[in-house]
Amino acid sequence: MPFSSLKLSTQIKKALAKSNFIKPTPIQEKVIPYIIEGNDIMAKAKTGSGKSASYILPILEMLQKRRGEGKAKIKVLVLTPTRELTLQIAKTFEIFSQFQEKRASVVSLIGGEGIGDQLYEIQQGCDVLVATSGRFLDVLSKKQMNLSHLEFLVLDEADKMLNLGFAGELDLILDAIPDKRQNLLFSATYPDKILDIASKITKNPLEVSIEEDVPTVDTISQRVIEVNINNRASLLRHLIKTLKLKNVLVFMANKRATDNIAFKFRKYGFTAESFYGDLNQEDRTYTLNEFKDKKINILFATDIAARGLDIDNIECVVNYDLPRSPTDYIHRIGRTARAGKIGLAISFISHEDQAHFKVIEKKCKVKIKREQIEGFEVTGETPKKEKGPAPVKGKGKSKKDKLREKALKESK
Repeated sequence: MPFSSLKLSTQIKKALAKSNFIKPTPIQEKVIPYIIEGNDIMAKAKTGSGKSASYILPILEMLQKRRGEGKAKIKVLVLTPTRELTLQIAKTFEIFSQFQEKRASVVSLIGGEGIGDQLYEIQQGCDVLVATSGRFLDVLSKKQMNLSHLEFLVLDEADKMLNLGFAGELDLILDAIPDKRQNLLFSATYPDKILDIASKITKNPLEVSIEEDVPTVDTISQRVIEVNINNRASLLRHLIKTLKLKNVLVFMANKRATDNIAFKFRKYGFTAESFYGDLNQEDRTYTLNEFKDKKINILFATDIAARGLDIDNIECVVNYDLPRSPTDYIHRIGRTARAGKIGLAISFISHEDQAHFKVIEKKCKVKIKREQIEGFEVTGETPKKEKGPAPVKGKGKSKKDKLREKALKESK
């Protein structure tokens, strides 16, 4: 089905054609008509499936028909887990509305930028507000933002937001917006806690799920290479040179490790940088743009880069440190092979990682052959697990006691 068969205006179709969007993805094909019909949606689809466009396009279509005279009023609130995804979504709204007679006015709210400037932008007139939840609450606390005309609430990457404390912020957000609105939830996974959040937001959503038997795309070649921890850096350099990789995203366990290894790779002549949440916004934006423009060949990043970032032509994703969960594994490797292209995902595993990676394989329904590279063979033996001493009854605090203590502290 081409985009031309969907109920979208000529202006939006023109913007799609200019951006080389010819055929909707399965999630777009399913969801766009439902949203135009006015349904609440709870959509599940893998990373890189085009979830954001599946709500941006119909929202723009409806805004165009409902837009009144005078200064724009906030009709759409999109909440996201990261600054980069916020900016990306805001830009997509602008791209797809570029030929509309009354272009959507879009404001992004992110930390690391002046809250006063952001408030001023809102007060000048705004149709669409795209925000990280923390910065949205900061702006909300200033009580200078009118949300009484809100028609759409969108949660993009809802499961990731849960990990960032969104559950505790939800009631404040729901209290601030009208009860009557269209709710659109999008995520790659829906754990039980997200279902609890969804039940607070919407009672009868249409559930749309685009799934495959294997929750990782077929166009990704997945490799698992056994290597000792202290040989990973030299192995990575070897692979980049022998495979002639030019655009590599490497996932690390923490920000300190990303800085250290990026510095060492630069000493070896590679164009490499680090990327993590504690960088100031100017540095984050600059580094990401340099990687997108291929001026940086290797980006060492924490899991902040695993969700929502739309970077074309990443040849290879490397799990230098394994992710904590199978879901994170899916999101990480989904940064390559986007929009139907082929890609490579390599995971380094040591003796200590074997059991954890078996869990990832089981949950992701894959089985990947273990490899060793000549000159970097793994040595030593898998450490045996030793059982700790049995718990002594009555020595530790019960769960109830801990909850009582927490409640007492919070009440003071």
